Amino acid sequence: MYSSRLPVSTPQPQPIKRQHTARYYARRVKESLTTRLSKFICTIFLALLLVVGILTFILWLSFRPHRPRFHIHQFSVPGLNQATGFDNAEITFNASARNANHNIGIYYDQMDGAVYYKDQRIGLISSLLPPFYQGPKNTTIVHGSFTGASLTVSSQRWTEFMNDRAKGTVVFRLDLTSAIRFKISTWTSKRHRVHANCDVDVGQDGLILAISKDKRCPVYFT
Repeated sequence: MYSSRLPVSTPQPQPIKRQHTARYYARRVKESLTTRLSKFICTIFLALLLVVGILTFILWLSFRPHRPRFHIHQFSVPGLNQATGFDNAEITFNASARNANHNIGIYYDQMDGAVYYKDQRIGLISSLLPPFYQGPKNTTIVHGSFTGASLTVSSQRWTEFMNDRAKGTVVFRLDLTSAIRFKISTWTSKRHRVHANCDVDVGQDGLILAISKDKRCPVYFT
C-alpha cells in the first residue's frame, strides 16, 4: 500500500553573510581616494607637458634660423666684344646678402669670391669683405672686380668667350663663400660654411641679361 503522506523537504541551511569590518571599509575608501588623486596628478602632468610642448614649438618657429639670402644684381665683362680683350680682362659684379630672420643676427667671417666659366675657376678674391655682423632684417651689399692677378684669362679662354658670345649668351657662375654663426640673444651657434652659387647669363654687350638680373642664388652649407 502506498502512504498518503507527502514527502517533506528539509531546508538547506543558508550561509551566514559576514559583515565587513570598519577597517575593510576604511581601506576601500583610502584606495578610492588614492586612485582619484593619482588620476588627477596624471591629468595635471599631461596638461603641463602639452602646454610646454606647444610653447617650445612656438619658440622654435620664432627663432628657427633661416639661411642668408643672396641675390645677383649686376655683372659685366667689359670688352667682351673685342677680340683682344683678354689683355685687359675684367669682370665686375654687384650682389647682396640679406638676413631675413626677425630675431636672429648673423656673424660673418671674411667673405671670398670666385668666378667660374664652364666649371673652371677663372677668378678669385680671397678677402672680398672683412668679418662683419649683420643684424635681423638687414641687407649687405657685396661688390667686387676681378682684374689682374685675381683673374686668369688666356687668349684661348677669351676665344671660348667670343664663341659663346656669337651664339648670344656667355654663362658664368659667381660663388660667394663665408663661415657664419647665428646669434640669438646671448647665445651664438657654431660656425657653418655657407656657399652662394649665382649663375649669370651675359649678353653680347658683356652685360648681365634680364633673365639673371636680381635673381636669387641657391645657398647651401658644408
